[in-house]
Amino acid sequence: MAMQIIVADDDAAIRTVVSQALMRAGFEVRVTSNIATLWRWVSAGEGDLVITDVLMPDGNAFDTLPKIKNSRPELPVVVMSAQNTFMTAIKASERGAYDYIPKPFDLTELVSIVRRALSEPKTGRAAAPDDMQEAMPLVGRSPAMQDIYRALARMMQTDLTVTISGESGTGKELVARALHDYGRRRKGPFVAINMAAIPRDLIESELFGHEKGAFTGAQARTSGRFEQAEGGTLFLDEIGDMPMEAQTRLLRVLQQGEYTIVGGRTPIATDVRIVAATNKDLRQLIARGLFREDLFYRLNVVPLRLPPLRERIEDLPDLARHFFAAAEKEGLPRKTLSQGALDVMRRYAWPGNVRELENLIRRLAALYPQDEISAEIVEHELTSDPIKGPGIETDGSKPIDLSASVERYLSEYFASFGDDLPPAGLHGRILREVEYPLIAAALAATRGNQVKAADLLGVNRNTLRKKIRDLDISVVRSIR
Repeated sequence: MAMQIIVADDDAAIRTVVSQALMRAGFEVRVTSNIATLWRWVSAGEGDLVITDVLMPDGNAFDTLPKIKNSRPELPVVVMSAQNTFMTAIKASERGAYDYIPKPFDLTELVSIVRRALSEPKTGRAAAPDDMQEAMPLVGRSPAMQDIYRALARMMQTDLTVTISGESGTGKELVARALHDYGRRRKGPFVAINMAAIPRDLIESELFGHEKGAFTGAQARTSGRFEQAEGGTLFLDEIGDMPMEAQTRLLRVLQQGEYTIVGGRTPIATDVRIVAATNKDLRQLIARGLFREDLFYRLNVVPLRLPPLRERIEDLPDLARHFFAAAEKEGLPRKTLSQGALDVMRRYAWPGNVRELENLIRRLAALYPQDEISAEIVEHELTSDPIKGPGIETDGSKPIDLSASVERYLSEYFASFGDDLPPAGLHGRILREVEYPLIAAALAATRGNQVKAADLLGVNRNTLRKKIRDLDISVVRSIR
C-alpha cells in the first residue's frame, strides 16, 4: 500500500506541482490550503509524512509543529517557506521539523527528502522549548546561504566537530557563534582563540593553561581556553596556523577527551564542543607537512564552506539594509542605496568580502549627508583610498595600486586586537604569506617556466629556485 503524504500550502500552483511529483514517485497525496484541515488529518492519524508551508491564511505552521510532534512524534514534517532566512531554518529545526526546504525548490530534491525521511527509523524528535530570541545573525537568501542555513539547522542539536572554511571576511566566527548560540550548549560559554594572533611558544599554555613555575614568568596557575570553555564551545580560529607541537596535543584531547595543563601531571577530563575555522587549504598544508592529517580528519567531521561575497552577490541588497539598520541603531542617520549604487556594488569583486561591505556601509552612513547614496559616491569609495601609493607599472600601461588594499587589510588586522598588540614577527609572517601565492601565480602565468617567472617577478633565477624549494611550491610545466 502506497504511503500517504499530506501537502499543506495556500498556493494552488505549489499544491499541484508538488502533488504531481509525489504521485509520479509512487506516493498517495492529500492536499489542503489551511492549517485547520492539516491538524484535523494529522490528529486523526492520517498521513505518513507532512509537507507544509509556514505562512498560511489561518495561522503559522511553526505554531502547529509542536502540537504535531507531541501528538505524533514519529511523523516526519518537512517545512517549506519563501521566508528564506537563517531563523526560518533554525525555527524549523527547533520545533522538530525533519527538514527545511526554501522556495523555490527543486522537485527532485523534495522527493529525495521525502524518501529519506520515510526510510529512516521512526525515532521521533520532540519540539524544543521556544526560548529563541528573534535575531538575524546571518543574512542572505541566495542558494549558497540556504545550504548553509540548512546545514547549521541540522547541526544545532549535536556536538559534532565542525570545520568552517572560507576567505577572510566571510563571517566564519559569526557562523561559529550561531552554532553555539542556537545549539544545545547555548547556556555554556563561547570561547574564541585566534591561532595566528598568539606567539607559537605560548599557544599550548593559552589552550591548556599552566601550573605555577611551569616556565619562566609563570608566577601563578592559569586556566587555559579549554577550561574556560567547559560545557560550551571552543572556537579555534585560523587553525592552519597552529604549530605542530600544539596540533599533537590537540589531537590527543580529541581522541581521549582529556588534557594535561603545561607543567601538570594529572589528566583533566573535558566537555567542550570544538569548532575550527581556516582561510587556508588544510589539505595543501598537509601535503607541505605543515598540518597533521590525523588531526584534519578529527576536526573535519562536518566541513562547512562559507561562500565569498562574489558568489552570493544577490544577497548584497539584504546585507546592505542589515548593515544600514545596525548603523542606525548606533545613532547614525538612516540611509538607502540608489539602484545605480547597487549596480556599481554588484560589479565590484569584494576582495574583503562581507567585512569589507560592512565597513563601506558604515562609512557611507557616517560621512555622507544624503538620504540616498548615489552610484557616484559608491564608485568613489570603492576606487579611492585616503592613503594611496604610487602604484606598480605592470606593462607600462596598466598601473595597479596594492598599497590601498594592503593598508586596509593591515588596519583591520591591528584593529581586531583592540587595545592589545599583535604578536611579534609580523613582518616575516606577512612576507611568507605574500611570497607563496605571488610566486605560485607567476609560475601559473608562465606555465611553469621558471626563467620567465623570474623575469616577471624581477628576481634572480637562482633566488626564485631557492624560494620554490623553501616554500615547497609545486611547479607544473605546460606546453603551449
